[in-house]
Amino acid sequence: MIGNFLRPPQTLLEVTAEVLRILGALSVVIAAVLFDLTDAGIVAFTLPGLVAPRFLGLRAGADSVLVGTLLVAAWSNVLDLYTTISWWDLLIHLIGGGVLAAGLYLLFAQLRIVAAPGSAGFTSTAALVLTTMFGLGLSALWEMVEWFGYTYITAEIHITYADTISDMAAGGLGALCGGFAVAFLRLMRPAAHMSPALSRDDR
Repeated sequence: MIGNFLRPPQTLLEVTAEVLRILGALSVVIAAVLFDLTDAGIVAFTLPGLVAPRFLGLRAGADSVLVGTLLVAAWSNVLDLYTTISWWDLLIHLIGGGVLAAGLYLLFAQLRIVAAPGSAGFTSTAALVLTTMFGLGLSALWEMVEWFGYTYITAEIHITYADTISDMAAGGLGALCGGFAVAFLRLMRPAAHMSPALSRDDR
């Protein structure tokens, strides 16, 4: 995965993904200066996800979608879009759930926890089921984070039972769509390096 991270961008789409990553890092400073430290923290929370596609060796299009989705989700919070646009929250959970669940499947594939797309043990059914389960798990984890923030940080976070269930349902549906992407689309570069520590079966 280090080889993937150190590989320089070679196409316009790959450069676009790198520009989005740089904007993400700058967004933390912008949020701190123009808004407050809580907003800066929300944007900073996305930073690991912004660099993850580099380690995974995602194709430029998938890389840009993942990075762009995380930035839109973070700035939607900063700009209060979740409260000012009634359907925006569900839309972001739908898209974000799919993107993150697919990314998590590919991370586990790199670590040899699940079968990598195109490998001998890979099946589309397993990809659909596992990616959907990963998305539901991530949705539940996110709702726990929101509960923690509401309970211990600020009461401005909107928490209701209906909101929690609808968000998880949207995330699960998005994850199912992400499963189809994992199963039937080429999301990783052909030359993407698998984790060397776990690749003894290929030697």
